[in-house]
Amino acid sequence: MVTAFVLINVQDKNVKRIAEQLLTMQGITEIHVVAGEYDMVAVVRVTNNQLLSELITERIMHAPGILRTKTLFSLQCFSNVDLKKVFGA
Repeated sequence: MVTAFVLINVQDKNVKRIAEQLLTMQGITEIHVVAGEYDMVAVVRVTNNQLLSELITERIMHAPGILRTKTLFSLQCFSNVDLKKVFGA
């Protein structure tokens, strides 16, 4: 499983509408509205880097209202939950 955190700036600050739109995209498991330099963070979990690349470059970046993104790749995860079991990967 590949996990990434996509930091997102939105144009119209209608974060609820954009968050709902992003959650319809396969691979995006959570959207967090945050304070600071970015408006929201999308948690992405996919099976491989190719799917991650397609999701970010072909879908997220072209979604209405998205100004820019920055992607952080997870190298290692520590969790109290069996994420592979929860997300079926």
